Order: sequence, then C-alpha cells, then structure tokens
Amino acid sequence: MSSQKSSSNPIRLEQSRAQNILWLLEELKVSYELETFHRVNMFAPPELKKIHPLGKSPVVSVTPQGSTEPIVLAESGFITQYLSEHFGQETTMMPKRWKDGQEGKVGGETEQWLRWQYILHYVEGTLMPMLILAMVLGQLKGPKVPFFIRPITGMVVNQIFSRMVQPNAKAQLGFLEQQLETSGGDYLCGPELTAADVLLSFALIAAKDKFETFGTWEGDGPKALFPKVFAYIDRLESHPGYKKSIEKVKEIDASLGIMFGA
Repeated sequence: MSSQKSSSNPIRLEQSRAQNILWLLEELKVSYELETFHRVNMFAPPELKKIHPLGKSPVVSVTPQGSTEPIVLAESGFITQYLSEHFGQETTMMPKRWKDGQEGKVGGETEQWLRWQYILHYVEGTLMPMLILAMVLGQLKGPKVPFFIRPITGMVVNQIFSRMVQPNAKAQLGFLEQQLETSGGDYLCGPELTAADVLLSFALIAAKDKFETFGTWEGDGPKALFPKVFAYIDRLESHPGYKKSIEKVKEIDASLGIMFGA
C-alpha cells in the first residue's frame, strides 16, 4: 500500500455507475477533479474513447506524486480494488488481508478479506448483469415501443421476468440476506463500511423499489422476505459519504440510477 499522495480524475458518463467511485474517493480522502461526459443517443460520446478504447465509464485517471504520466483505470471492481489497496491503509475500506502469522500462505486470508474480494467481483459479474437485463426488458414495455405492438412485447417481457429475472433476483437477495446475517456487523464484511459496500451501493439503491415489479413474490414481497437487505440499503443511503457523493453529482447533472422503464 502507498502512503504517497496522488491526485485522481474520475471520468463520469451520465446515467452511469460512476457515483459509487466518487463515494469511495471521499472515504479514501483522495483529492480529485470530476469530469462528466453526456450520452449521444444513449451511447457514450466519441471523446470518451480517447480516454479508454471501450468508451466506458467509470474511468479513473490517477497521477502518482512526482509523475506527469497518469495511470488510467477502468472497470468498477478493478478501480475499487486498486484505489483501496493503495490509499485505504488509514481507512476501513479494505479489511485486513492476512491472519497473524499466516502472511502469504494459501488459506491465510481473513474471512473479512475473502468476503471483500468476492463482493468486488460479484457486483459486476453477477448482480449487475441481472439488473441490466431488467433495465433492457423494461424499455420494451415503455413508451418508446409503438403502441400497437406494446401489448405483445409487454406479454413477452412479463414472461421473461417471471421465469428468469424474478427467480434470479430472489436468489441474489437471499444470498445477500445470508451474508448480512453472518457478517458479524451491519455491513457485508463486518461492523465497518468497506469498499465492497460502496461498490454494491449503486445497484441496490437503484433497484430497491423495482424488485417487487419483477414478478410475483410470496407474502408481502421482497422487503418482508429480506428485511436485512432492505435495512442495509437504507443504511447505505443514509451514510454521510453516500449523501456527499450524490451532491457532487447533482452539482453537474441529475442523471442518477438505472432507467428500468415502465
């Protein structure tokens, strides 16, 4: 880990997931300047590809102390891990990696660190693809679909939601409920907020009021079935760091969250 001070330049595309990286930077107390790009017909503008070939957001440009050449980081999980490893030593953002006396050994990692590492991959590899699918399907029921075929597309979409999306969402909420039950604290890796919680925050907060629209739920719906998850979401949303990152984004534009459609 590095104790050197560096500056960073988060590159944010409107209606993207860059807000949680801003929250992470706030928790790490890393100085930064925010640059926002606006979509063109729902796609990233060509200018963003000059920064990263895929034109994706978020992208973070880190300039190490004493250097003029920035390091360009892409993909939320990689950005989160890199920043936490280099700038998180005086914060709670990354749990202690090794058990005492087990440094460098297979199986020597702490349970908290293993959870942390897993969640960094889980968010982008498992949770977000399901939510992006829900977002795309939701658009097929929305006003952009011609009204005379909307009943047909809506019927197909409802079937996909009930057979694929809702069961997947139920399984993932159940998994997170179990993780919170066994974490030993209010957060996924224990009693302290970590970068894993910060990375996960965008997806859960964006979808919290949409889960119940994914299909038919037993009883009183997902909030009753998974109370720890929804209490956790409220906890994240009320965190001062989250609120500060939201205000930072709103200073530039108000495009927050995932557009799930009708």
